[in-house]
Amino acid sequence: MPKVSHDMLIKVARVVGGEDAVKIVEALSQADEMTEEDIVAKTGVKLNDARKILYKLYEHSIVGLRRTRDKDTGWFIFYWRVQTDQIEGFIIGQKKRVLEKLEARLEYEKSHDFYYCYTPGCRRMTFEEATEYIFRCPVCNKPLTHYDNSKIIENLTKKIERIKSELNG
Repeated sequence: MPKVSHDMLIKVARVVGGEDAVKIVEALSQADEMTEEDIVAKTGVKLNDARKILYKLYEHSIVGLRRTRDKDTGWFIFYWRVQTDQIEGFIIGQKKRVLEKLEARLEYEKSHDFYYCYTPGCRRMTFEEATEYIFRCPVCNKPLTHYDNSKIIENLTKKIERIKSELNG
């Protein structure tokens, strides 16, 4: 399995938790593991925000944790670490979700005839919708004419093929 680049790690952190997640992942990637307090001290992210982000990253297996109990207080101490070996799985999962949505959209585009008034701000509608409005736009009242969606179908097909080749590559 190829090693995940630092840039890819940062991009994934940004997608999952925004700029504060980037700060946290940057800090964690410079150490084997860190406590929440260390992370807050190094990043300036508020403790509650840091915890929310850490758990979000944890849900996606981007960070892992080790838990120990403080002998004096009895409280748990969490030691957080980046799990770069899990990033690729996260990316593959995201690509599969996008692929499903694109395939559903492609099926929708292929199985419908569309009509449009060609007025910016108005939307195209299916044949069934157009018949309800007697082929007049409900927004601007212009006549609805057939809309050629072959370019949309072509673009969706290309995107689907690209993602499939990335997943199989």
